[in-house]
Amino acid sequence: MAFKAALHKGAQQLRWKDHSFLLLPEKALYWPKEEALLVADLHLGKSGHFQSHGIPVPGDVLFKDLTNLGSLVSHLQPKQLFILGDLFHSQYNDEWATCESFFQDLISLPSEPLKITLILGNHDILHRRHYLNAGFRIEKELTLGGIQLIHDPEKDVETSTCIHGHIHPGVRLIGKGRQKLSLPCFWVGKERLVLPAFGQFTGLYMVQPEEEDHMYAIADRQVIQVL
Repeated sequence: MAFKAALHKGAQQLRWKDHSFLLLPEKALYWPKEEALLVADLHLGKSGHFQSHGIPVPGDVLFKDLTNLGSLVSHLQPKQLFILGDLFHSQYNDEWATCESFFQDLISLPSEPLKITLILGNHDILHRRHYLNAGFRIEKELTLGGIQLIHDPEKDVETSTCIHGHIHPGVRLIGKGRQKLSLPCFWVGKERLVLPAFGQFTGLYMVQPEEEDHMYAIADRQVIQVL
């Protein structure tokens, strides 16, 4: 655990539900015991979706997100990658071919084949064959180490302890001069650990933490506990 933390600059160690995790500034979660990398809400293809509707969007959005994910896998060399929903933003568009090729290559990057599991989210509406061709195992939810992995527990299933996405959590910091800064964050509650949206072309939902919750903001390539 200390070795991984030392290797990954800006990460924050977290002990939660008798498990050790690394909160990564790349908006991802690493679970050392399971040798698993967890991400949520990539919304790949969103730029292509907007462009197909005549809305100009920078063309390098997809490339940057895929590059960031590939770098994480190359650096951490997990045995498992869990995508907690909303992999692709909407209906099929030309960007899916790039995504499919990327994930096929990603599986073969480590010395051992990487197992990729997609936990279906509300935006994951492509035909099942597209996900299978990319090399994914598809699940609605699953349990790992006694913790449920799911996209949106509020709508899908009642659970006591889970890691999920969907919310795109953010926290607003207010400075002494009343300056305001909104940042993506990890939201850690008593029974839920909510991941920030991995994709850069996503919005933020300013969450209202409860008394026992903790917030870890991501700023300047560091994870910082702010509550």
